[in-house]
Amino acid sequence: MSATTVPNTAEAVPPKRAGLLARLLKDPAAALALAFVVLVIAVAVLAPVLAPSDPFDNDLARSMQPPGSPGLPLGADSQGRDMITRLLYGLRVSLLMGVVATGAGGAAGALLGFLAAFYQRWLDGPIMRLMDMMLSFPAILVGLAIAAIFGPGIFSVVLALSISTVPLMARIVRGSALVVMRLDYIEAARAIGMSDARLIWRHLAPNCLSAIFVFATLRFGQVILLGSALSFLGLGAQPPTAELGAMASEGRNFLFFAPHIAVIPCVLIFFVVLAFNVLGDALRDALDPRLRV
Repeated sequence: MSATTVPNTAEAVPPKRAGLLARLLKDPAAALALAFVVLVIAVAVLAPVLAPSDPFDNDLARSMQPPGSPGLPLGADSQGRDMITRLLYGLRVSLLMGVVATGAGGAAGALLGFLAAFYQRWLDGPIMRLMDMMLSFPAILVGLAIAAIFGPGIFSVVLALSISTVPLMARIVRGSALVVMRLDYIEAARAIGMSDARLIWRHLAPNCLSAIFVFATLRFGQVILLGSALSFLGLGAQPPTAELGAMASEGRNFLFFAPHIAVIPCVLIFFVVLAFNVLGDALRDALDPRLRV
């Protein structure tokens, strides 16, 4: 047997595994966004360790101290609480709301999207018309309605954001699934008698993961922004809980005396949302087979 007939798998496998990360790191903006996202997640998880003080520790003697004050690199809020501590815990709450809302709403939307595409004859019309109805209600309006029922709080914001995520994910998944359903191996799997549940789980869902992952990354930034907006309106986290939108809402009363109380949380929200949007765009380009060389 000739040595040339043996495939060199050692050279073929690594590029496939490292392809996505390599493509992201080739783009300076994507690499910077990825590094920032990893840093943000790390400091949010380690907030109890990194925070220099207790987030509820009031000290009115240092109320509204400006950034650069002794022991307060970013200043203090109206209650004299360290801004760094409040930002770390506020970022933690905002990211947690984003994870739960994107995960719960995305999972429900993906399931409805798969069902609409797979059982197109019976379920596509009813499911997608329901999604169209849900899309007609803005997330802010949904948040107001849920807050009126359950009262303001983190639960109301997460529920509103989850509901607003469902129709968007359903439309994305349905579109991707309809493309996959036209491929030959789906018909072959049906011909050998594979069950519907196994066909969806083993063949349909894995081939839609790229679209789901890209949308979830982009949606995550939108959810953080919407959650902060709802908290800014008083529908989300209630005092003394630290949350970026609520911190900005509290600081608007002191813009002329201590602008840092509102400006710093808003700047952090801006960079977090920007990083997730840039990362989502980069993932979309990296996972697009038409752009692979």
